[in-house]
Amino acid sequence: MKTEELQNRAVEFDLDYARRVIAAEANAIAAMAPIVDESFTRAVEMMYHCTGSCIVSGIGKAGIIGRKISATLASTGTPSHFLHPAEAIHGDLGRLRQNDIVIVLSYGGETDEITRLINLVKQLQIRLIAITGDWDSTLSRYSDVVLCMGKVNEACPLGVAPSVSTSCMLAIG
Repeated sequence: MKTEELQNRAVEFDLDYARRVIAAEANAIAAMAPIVDESFTRAVEMMYHCTGSCIVSGIGKAGIIGRKISATLASTGTPSHFLHPAEAIHGDLGRLRQNDIVIVLSYGGETDEITRLINLVKQLQIRLIAITGDWDSTLSRYSDVVLCMGKVNEACPLGVAPSVSTSCMLAIG
């Protein structure tokens, strides 16, 4: 097939599937309304009264969402930056101060880099907010405040592409 023919060929895809993905994400976000409770209020108050920076961390797709949340905080005038967990445990913990708050995003809350990071954060006596999908995770147990979205069903047919969980994380953040 010639290049011109390829360019003129209509892209075919399943619009119903695209609509189902959007609906799954929207429904999951709407179902999170109950988590906007005392824990959410405590997290907002912690950030409001923070005299340091709001350090946001996460790995993989949760890390990408964390970068966006950090950028949004900075846009509001809140001192914030993103700290990658692997970089943190390999020498960048010096970026943290006791008057900071660390916000960690992890759906499962058990990733090796995350558990190592939160252990170090707690040793430094820095306050920790979790955005997670698991109340029983190591991340939840180590955190001062937990914003738990609960378990979600990903829209991906294989259940591996984290579109629903990351949309929920972004909405919480």
